[in-house]
Amino acid sequence: MKMVDLRNKLSLQHFISPIVTGFILTFLLVVQSCENSYTPKPRGYFKIVLPERNYKHFDNGICPFTFDYPAYGVINRDTVFLDTIPDNPCWFNITFPSLNGNLYLSYKELSGATTLQQLSEDAHKLTFKHTIKADFIEENILETPNNVYGIYYEVGGNAASAVQFFVTDSTKHFLRGSLYFYNTPNADSIAPVVNFIKPDIIKLISTLKWEEPVP
Repeated sequence: MKMVDLRNKLSLQHFISPIVTGFILTFLLVVQSCENSYTPKPRGYFKIVLPERNYKHFDNGICPFTFDYPAYGVINRDTVFLDTIPDNPCWFNITFPSLNGNLYLSYKELSGATTLQQLSEDAHKLTFKHTIKADFIEENILETPNNVYGIYYEVGGNAASAVQFFVTDSTKHFLRGSLYFYNTPNADSIAPVVNFIKPDIIKLISTLKWEEPVP
């Protein structure tokens, strides 16, 4: 009898031991998985603080045009303009330090050697160089009461420049602009900034007036 009872006890212990061990292992795995669990976060970008929308008037007495530009921009003239040495003092930048961007402006006086057709074709070609990265390029005809005509290009996608334009009076003056940012082009990350600056570029164009510099 004693031998039978001992065997039964050993058999029972042998049966219970795997169950207890399995339960303990399962419990530990559940606890560990709870400690390591996480919820994937959607991809996001740093919050961009946009400046107040105010304007300044540009009139340096040298360039044959005036306009209003955003007060958060700083006008400066570089010795190099898009890897090109400026050929006159009316090639300059409106820099947006808080938004990490630049609006490049270049002026040309129309003459026999520099025709409107040539300059407008060059501006068109420079814009469509972004076709490789652009999702689309939309052309909008410009015309204001101030004898200003031209084309405004909106470039979609991961192109280096989201906005390009040129304006002219068709007889003497030609001004080209292009917006760039100092970062790897990413349409999603810079979209809030581009959408914020666009109305200010339109404001610049709509207030542009051709002026003869004071001698």
